[in-house]
Formats: sequence, C-alpha cells, structure tokens
Amino acid sequence: MTDQTDAATPRTGTLRSRHIVMIALGGVIGAGLFVGSSAAIEQAGPAVLLAYVATGALVVVVMRMLGEMLLAHPGIGSFVDCIRLAHGGGPAFLAGWLYWFFWAIAIGSEAIAGAISLHDWISLPVWVLAIGLILAVNLLNLISVNLFGECEFWLSLAKVACIVGFCGLGLLCVTHLVGPPPAILANLDAGGGPVPHGLAVVIGTIPTVLFSMIGSEAATVAAAESEDAGTNLARVTRNTGLRIMVFYLLSVALILCIVPWTTIRPGHSPFVSVMEAIGVPGASLIMRIVVLSAIISCLNSSIYITSRTLWGMARRGDAPAAFAHLSGHHVPQRAVAACSLFGLLVAACSILSPGLIFAFLLGASGAVILVVYGLIVSAHGALRRAGSARASGRFTLPRWLNSATLGGIALVLIAMLASPDGRGTVLASSLSVVVFLAAYVVRRASRARPLPDPS
Repeated sequence: MTDQTDAATPRTGTLRSRHIVMIALGGVIGAGLFVGSSAAIEQAGPAVLLAYVATGALVVVVMRMLGEMLLAHPGIGSFVDCIRLAHGGGPAFLAGWLYWFFWAIAIGSEAIAGAISLHDWISLPVWVLAIGLILAVNLLNLISVNLFGECEFWLSLAKVACIVGFCGLGLLCVTHLVGPPPAILANLDAGGGPVPHGLAVVIGTIPTVLFSMIGSEAATVAAAESEDAGTNLARVTRNTGLRIMVFYLLSVALILCIVPWTTIRPGHSPFVSVMEAIGVPGASLIMRIVVLSAIISCLNSSIYITSRTLWGMARRGDAPAAFAHLSGHHVPQRAVAACSLFGLLVAACSILSPGLIFAFLLGASGAVILVVYGLIVSAHGALRRAGSARASGRFTLPRWLNSATLGGIALVLIAMLASPDGRGTVLASSLSVVVFLAAYVVRRASRARPLPDPS
C-alpha cells in the first residue's frame, strides 16, 4: 500500500467558506426532490418516509466515512485517492471512471431537462437550447473556479431558500395559522393507510430516493479547492448529510400531511400541489423557476465534478496526460472542455435516439454510484485497520458500521434487481463496471510491456 499524500485538486484557495457551505447544501437539492419525489410517494404512500430515513442514513454514514479518511490523511485529495491508498490502483481506476461516467451522463440529461423547461419561454428548438446551456455553463467553469463558486452559491441559495420557505409555510399550515386547515390523519390514512403496498414496495423505492440524494460527496472536491481546506472538509462531511436528510424528511412529511398522497402523480411537483392547497398565488410559476435553477445548478456542478475527477485521474496516469494541464487561472480547461463535449454528445443522443442509445446510457450509469459508495466504505475499513497511531485516532465511527453499510448497499441492489425497471439498470451498470475493469487491464498490460530493443 503506497501512501499518496500530494493534493489531487488544484489548490488555488479561491473558493470561500460560504461557497463550500452552500455548494454542500444545494448539491443534492434538485429536481429529484422538487419533482422526482412524486414518483416515490405515489409508489409507497406515506411509508416512503421510511425509505427517506434509510437512504438519508446511508448518505450521512458515507459522508462521515469519507471525512474521516480525508482528515486522517491530510492532502490526500479526493475519495479516489482514499480508495487508491486502501486498495491499490485497480479499484481507484474503477471508482474514478465510474464516478466520472455517472456525472458526465448527468451533464447531457440535465441540459435536456433545462432546455425543455426553457422551451415554453424561449421558442427555439430543444437541441439548440441544450447546446446553449452547456456552452454557457462551460464558459463559467473555464474562466475561474471563483466564478463557478459564486454562480453555484446563488443557484444553491435559491434552492435552499425555497426549501426553507416551503417548510416554514408548511409548518404554519399544519398548525392552522395559514391556509385551509389540512386533514392530517385523513391524508395519511388515504388509499389504504400509511403502508398501503407493503414494506417490500418501500424497499423498492430506495433506489429512486437515493438517486435524488446523490451529490453530497462532491462537496469534498470543492472543499479541497478552498481557502481553508481542512476546516471546510470537516464541516461538510460532518454536518451536510444530516442537514440534507432533515430537509428531505421535513419537506416530504409536510407534503404527506397537507395533501392526500393519492392525489400526487409522478412527474408533477408535489410542492406545487401543497402551495396550491395553501393558496399561494403563482405556485406553478414559482416552482418552475426554482426547478430551472436547480437544473442549471446541477449542470454547473456536473461539469465541475467531472473536470476535477478527470484532472485528478490524469495526474495519476489513469487518464490521458493532456487533461492534467492547468491554465494560468489554475483551471483544468482541457478537462472542462472534454467533459462538456461529452455532455453535448449525450444530449444529442437523447434527441436522436432517446429510446435506445440515451436510455442505455442512463441505465449504464444508473447504479454505478452504488459501486463507488461501496468502495468508499470498504476503503474506510481498510484504512482504519492499517492506519498509524496518528491516523487511527481520526476514525471514530463504530467498526460494525462498515459491514452494516455494505449490507445496506447490497440491499439496494437486490431491491433494484427485484424490480423490472431496476433490473435493467443493474445489468447495464454491470456492463459499465466490466468495460472499465477491462480498460484497466489493458492499461496495466501496456505499461508492463517492455520497450522494443533498438538494436
């Protein structure tokens, strides 16, 4: 096991603490909560709260484990380097490329979602709007990390403010201070009671809920590029997951209390339903603006995350060396441009072949984040066992939590395999794992091949 202690992010000290706090909070608050939660509620009813509790606990634990590893080995860089330190080059190569692939697909899918949202206001073809969004956000990332941080701060602030305002309004409603008094017990008991379709269905909704919460670990990448990396890393890994869990649980609980869950339909924001029930004027327009800001925020973060991941892998020799180049402003511009170009190709696939190529790409990336999470958890256990006296003092989580978390990840995969839609995602994502493992074998073989004898 080789100790890798050099930084794996371009340490420019240009991201401020307020940027990191808001990036961490807003990183996982997006369309998956504002709109996607409707599918989980429709599927499981009020018992969906159990799925949010279980999924939120998983995210909190993974963030804490990631924080312990990064703080125990200052300067190590990202979670990919933690995995490299614990398990060697192969698992690190796999984790890095799977993570890059997941967020690179998100660039294209978020661009299309944003273009569709804009289409009602701007009468241009969806593909033109998608290209425009990617190019605009690409420019923000190319100029400087500080500009990225400032834009992401305000976009995330809009999302967080919306959630806080919604929760405040909802609490006033359930306490009969604003709007028509909701029939809380009747709403929760509608359609067959709190657990209308059984616990097996609740477990089946965990993948949907999990994919709406993914992204909090990306705040560690931004924190490492901030002016006070150690303090910010400690803050985001200890507090962010818990705060996000509270946001999700409180907002979904208020939705279930204020409107009958049987009236919620997939694809229609339950937040709009609640605001209309309370009597908020222009609720639909407000939520459309918030959802659009959430999509642009996710697009912005996706380009940032993929470019830094690609840059870090290039420095380790796991990606072409050209992507390790930094501009005069300490921005990996080549990596930013390459990731944006890949996102453009994904967006093109969603238009030219939505039912075949684009659907396959979504499936092939859909479950890979679970593999990444599993590698983070196993790396935490390995580093704890092999840590020095100085490093081992940083590991405070119970030892049994590693096995329990890996078991939880396995349970999510089993739940996906039990679902017809989820089964296809797991199989397609397994193909991605095989492809990247094969790429590592080819890379290692090419490095081991002796140079030809010039004589």
